[in-house]
Amino acid sequence: MFRLNTLFAATLLGLSIVAAAQADPQIKFGVDPSYPPFEVKEPDGSLSGFDIDLGNAICAELKVKCVWVEQPFDGMIPALKAKKFDSILSAFSVTEARRKQVDFSDRLYSGPSALIAKENSGLLPNVDSLKGKTIGVMQGSSQEMFAKSEWSAHDVNVLSYQTQDQVYIDLIAGRLDAAFQPAVQGDIGFLQKPQGKGYAFAGEPLTDKRLTLDGVAIGIRKGDDALRGKLNTAIANIRASGEYDRLASKYFNFDIYGK
Repeated sequence: MFRLNTLFAATLLGLSIVAAAQADPQIKFGVDPSYPPFEVKEPDGSLSGFDIDLGNAICAELKVKCVWVEQPFDGMIPALKAKKFDSILSAFSVTEARRKQVDFSDRLYSGPSALIAKENSGLLPNVDSLKGKTIGVMQGSSQEMFAKSEWSAHDVNVLSYQTQDQVYIDLIAGRLDAAFQPAVQGDIGFLQKPQGKGYAFAGEPLTDKRLTLDGVAIGIRKGDDALRGKLNTAIANIRASGEYDRLASKYFNFDIYGK
């Protein structure tokens, strides 16, 4: 009798755990919190930034729990495929190369890429100007792919770093002639900070389609149409309600969504 009661209790406990899991749906977002103002890790360990706010708003719209899983950017796609998380929400630009490996939600926002160098450096984001120079990029970024495919073959030394902060450290130390990153990130995450004093955008920002086909979106495992549909519905709803604009105004004084 005791054995039967024990088995019965264990069965009820298992059902309770399953029911609890079903009653507490969640979405796990992969994020590399080293890319202010989009995602950053605060001193207390919490995450903040525009992407974090968007993800939390999307989860609130879908009435699910938001779970953030930290992951170095260059390992995002392998970790997504390994089901370490459900989707990538980390300033993840839509590119042809990435489309071959993952699906994407509708656009979250747009933004060009830009070169940052010392003020009055005279540098421009083209091979003639950068020949013989050393440029820092973040591993796994669309800027890395572009710089290596377009500039490396023309005597431009492109160095990849695990985090964007490491790029800026070497730029300030003089080990780099310039840094190449999203313009918004470079402006707010570096130029507007004390360590960015004496630096500026070098030339006009680049909007080349090889850098980004359709702005920034959420990366999703191939074939996960159910999740993609839910995310797209939530994105449309927070834009229609004005929540998107409210969140964006905390970080930007221009239209980050784009046309």
